[in-house]
Amino acid sequence: MGHVYGVPITVTEHQGRPVRFVWDRRVYTVRHIVDHWITLRADWAPAHHDQPPQRVHWRVEAGSAGAPGVYELLHDSGSGQWLLARVLD
Repeated sequence: MGHVYGVPITVTEHQGRPVRFVWDRRVYTVRHIVDHWITLRADWAPAHHDQPPQRVHWRVEAGSAGAPGVYELLHDSGSGQWLLARVLD
């Protein structure tokens, strides 16, 4: 199941893929991308945007000075913000 957070994080990308992120003052290195998918924002209104804002989801295996865990990162194309959406057990 996992724990849902929805907290802002800082992400370093390489060719559009997350390679590192900072959460709670710790740096996590992405070791493996487990899954990747795109959804449209539910609050999108066609009259206000040329392109629908997307949320790009990345499920990654990442670690920080210890055993790796699985994390779900979310990038909102409308705001440019990255969130740590979930930490999976």
